[in-house]
Amino acid sequence: MTKSQLNLDGLVFDIDDSGPRDGPPVLLLHGFPHDSASWDGVVPLLNDAGLRTITVDQRGYSPGARPPAVDDYSMDKLVADAIGVLDALGIERCLLVGHDWGGIIGWQLAARHPERFTGYVAVSTGHASAISEALEAASDQRERSSYISVFIAEGAEEKLLARNAVLLRRTCPRDAVVKMQEPGALTAALNWYRATFSGDIASKMVCPRVVIPTTLVWSDGDTALGREQAEGSGAYVDADYRFVELAGVDHWVPEKAPRELADAIIARAAD
Repeated sequence: MTKSQLNLDGLVFDIDDSGPRDGPPVLLLHGFPHDSASWDGVVPLLNDAGLRTITVDQRGYSPGARPPAVDDYSMDKLVADAIGVLDALGIERCLLVGHDWGGIIGWQLAARHPERFTGYVAVSTGHASAISEALEAASDQRERSSYISVFIAEGAEEKLLARNAVLLRRTCPRDAVVKMQEPGALTAALNWYRATFSGDIASKMVCPRVVIPTTLVWSDGDTALGREQAEGSGAYVDADYRFVELAGVDHWVPEKAPRELADAIIARAAD
């Protein structure tokens, strides 16, 4: 594993580049509130399969890439960061993987820049249009997503970090919670939500159809993202599409089911 830093437009991103240098590259994007350490159980399995893996602590998660304004965390800038990493590493095309928020960014990347990716593996998070449909339908997705209103509210940091971050600790991986207690870390992470889920949300969540081979890995124990948004995502993929359901696994798929997730990634990389 080669740890390094990349300077992109004055922001310094921490990255890990591991596995065979001549292996097919895979870019893995983490979600909230974990950084690239969420892939620690998956990366060695991919490397053993001959894949080169690139993980990055994204905007707000790398200490050197924490701009202060909410607008600094817009969808366009998060997408541009990922493309910037690939450009800096000289990677023209790769397999894309994203979990949670990384999955939301991943759908946008796959749709906007299909020429840069051989395929996409979304983990937990469905296509934006499928999520919107689930929110509008008579499903439980609206209730599942109700936490977002807490995250974007003024003073959310104080509420989430109170009593040694008890609210975060109830649902999030311990290591991630520890990092969120570092100065400025939680505000930066919450700004992803604030930048997208305020104002004209519908326009910010618009995502074109995806035309590259795509796999969606969803777990039936996920309390944040329900079955409707997962199963409905295939309708927005105009290419080979696979739906992989993991039984008895909660939202934290990379940490809880690394072998099963790695198998799905390896299968997509083999196409």
